[in-house]
Amino acid sequence: MFDRLPEYPWQQLKPFSAKAALHAGGAVDLSIGSPVDPTPEVIQQALDNASNAPGYPSTAGTPALRQAVVEWFARRRGVPGLNANQVMPTIGSKEFISWLPLMLGLGAGDVVVQPEAAYTAYAVGAALCGAEIYSQDDPALWPENAKLIWINSPGNPDGRVLDVDYLKAAVARAREIGALLASDECYAELGWSGKWATEVIPSILDPRVIGNDLSSVLAVYSLSKQSNLAGYRAAFAVGEESLVKAIVNLRMHAGMMSPWPVQQAMTVALVDDAHVEHQRELYRARRDVLLPAVQKFGFEVSHSEAGLYLWATLGEDCWVTVDRMAELGIVVVPGSFYGDPASKHVRFSITATDAAIAEGAARLLNAIG
Repeated sequence: MFDRLPEYPWQQLKPFSAKAALHAGGAVDLSIGSPVDPTPEVIQQALDNASNAPGYPSTAGTPALRQAVVEWFARRRGVPGLNANQVMPTIGSKEFISWLPLMLGLGAGDVVVQPEAAYTAYAVGAALCGAEIYSQDDPALWPENAKLIWINSPGNPDGRVLDVDYLKAAVARAREIGALLASDECYAELGWSGKWATEVIPSILDPRVIGNDLSSVLAVYSLSKQSNLAGYRAAFAVGEESLVKAIVNLRMHAGMMSPWPVQQAMTVALVDDAHVEHQRELYRARRDVLLPAVQKFGFEVSHSEAGLYLWATLGEDCWVTVDRMAELGIVVVPGSFYGDPASKHVRFSITATDAAIAEGAARLLNAIG
């Protein structure tokens, strides 16, 4: 029963991390997208103020938290008209993504669709319940027997943004085949290039996509990236009221509840836009340092118009590139972690400190000769 999942992929990076550490200046780790900047003081204070929490928290979420999500969608995502009963908190987004197929009752013979370059948790969720995973970006090619379809915008690892026309086609196809379309949107506050530098990145819940019909769609969001709350496990999902009610019921039975102090901190985080803008500018500055160095080294950067990564290729097997970077003391992620179609790409993260980003960029530029 324990062989349904392979070894955690990052274990394969250990030899290359060790090689990078032999560099005279030590390793510059640009592999993991974990926030490094402080959790904003306003959120820390909210957590501290809520630390006296002797009772069990609400699985469905406090009314204040759910209303804060509703107002955040209207204010930041261009999605008005939601109500609090369409919202539920989750223990981070990865937990929810990994367990959703099982909570939906999927199993052997069912199909879960994921992007061609996909965050690993989608396949994990399918494996946990014994369903088949199918990788396909084109909605027209999604199989008739798919029960759950994951889209990811902005994407991890590739930073691709799905526009309104794509989302409309995705919703139409999901409804045609009777599948739930789940949209992982946790990088949506981090648009960098093209129109996404100024325009709101569309949600699957956008009225231009679904009107006011939430049937067969679910949006998943995390505060880990925009608010430096990865350690809090602070996320939420929004969908049609009956679907949310059913999933909350399952989560109550399983004891899957967000801690009450975290719910209080999330409520404060969602109403404070200033810290999000501040963090966005930190990431923008780091990207502006790393991106030109990556390109001058010879990488072709694909997509990467939003999110926390540069999705880049030298046109060679990704592991050759990983080793090439390790020689420079830089740790990057091989594209093969995200599916076979990505086997010639690597992922650079912009979540490292200013000093690490500057050092990584300098090493790339110095290597050009």
